[in-house]
Amino acid sequence: MEEKSELLILNPEDEEIFQKLYSEGLKYSKQCSLEESMPVPKFYTKLPNHENMISLKLREEARTAFLQKKSKELLDNNELQNLWTLLDKNHSPPAGSEQMINYIDFLKVGSIAGLKYKAFFTPDVFARLLQSDVHGRISTMAVFNYIMRKVWLQQTRIGLSLYDATGQGLLTEMDLENYITELIPTLPQLEGLEKSFHSFYVCTAVRKFLFFLDPLKLGKVRIQDILASGFLDELLELRDEELPKDAQDSNWFSAPSALRVYGQYLNLDTNRNGMLCQEELRRFGTGTLTRVFIQRVFEECMTYEKEMDYKTYLDFVLAMDNKKEPQALQYFFRLLDVNHRNHLNTFDLHFYFKGVQELMQQHKQEVVAFDDVNDEIFDMVRPADPSKITLQDLINCGYGETVINILIDLDGFWTYENREAVVVTDKNNQDKQDT
Repeated sequence: MEEKSELLILNPEDEEIFQKLYSEGLKYSKQCSLEESMPVPKFYTKLPNHENMISLKLREEARTAFLQKKSKELLDNNELQNLWTLLDKNHSPPAGSEQMINYIDFLKVGSIAGLKYKAFFTPDVFARLLQSDVHGRISTMAVFNYIMRKVWLQQTRIGLSLYDATGQGLLTEMDLENYITELIPTLPQLEGLEKSFHSFYVCTAVRKFLFFLDPLKLGKVRIQDILASGFLDELLELRDEELPKDAQDSNWFSAPSALRVYGQYLNLDTNRNGMLCQEELRRFGTGTLTRVFIQRVFEECMTYEKEMDYKTYLDFVLAMDNKKEPQALQYFFRLLDVNHRNHLNTFDLHFYFKGVQELMQQHKQEVVAFDDVNDEIFDMVRPADPSKITLQDLINCGYGETVINILIDLDGFWTYENREAVVVTDKNNQDKQDT
């Protein structure tokens, strides 16, 4: 015991070092303990309710000031013109059919232009625009167009954000309606629209945004998704006073397109009550949609006293016109999935194809056996599980449109059944045009 006690006795110098280290360790331990006991910093602030008018007004003014500040940071027309002049003066040799600029001159233009242009003259931007030039240069026009596009996107984002009532980067259906209503006077291609039709036009335009960008039906769309979708490009094409007729016909947002869709709706509405019943919708297109399919549309989609309004009809039209798109396939899959099991099996396919067989009998056509059709559908889709087809299987296979047409539309089925004859006919017509 005595020997052990002697080992624990420290000399004064070691004692002093120990006490110093011990006190520092104790101090650090207390500090850590204090930090652990502190509450988590606040990272979420609840939106003020409508009763708190002062908070709402303060939030609105702060957002407006922020967006104005961001708007001033953008390049204006004069600054863009100055940029083009700099690019034109500093293009790199050797000369060719198109002006090119190398990396050194690219950085030089950025330094001459000033801080406001700095974000556009980075190695990343140069690498994005670099293609196959043997001298490692990029097109000055490509640089200018890239910057113009970026500025336009930023301007548009700020413009859309002004309609974002909550400031969360989302636009509700009403926000979109307000945006398009105020945009109409700036689009020359819409000048001929009567004011009484404006509300129907706005409804028609907004449905496309919601159908494609709000698949979960939350009633709101992210501004970021609107910018990435390209729909605004289509809408703003209507600023072109000389937009060709074929471009207008293929543009959902054009006046002829909106009038055509609304006219079709009015033609289907035989009893003129402003709504469509099942019998009226069955006349859609060539009138060969199956009774079973139309029934399912009215079971799954929003109706009013078992009749369809114009908004629901627009969703239907967008789905029918865009069967290759995932959003349209999701729309149809919800209708085909009778028992809501998130997959289709042979029973579901048979349930729908019986509607096609009924129409074959009505038109005194030879009735095609279901078993052959069932095998062909499963061969086309090649589902992960051989016994059932999921929505993802339908999207991945690339034949979703064909499968939908076979199951809901007699004309669609015969188009598929006679596909080889159709291909030969198209080829012969093309040969005649060439000669």
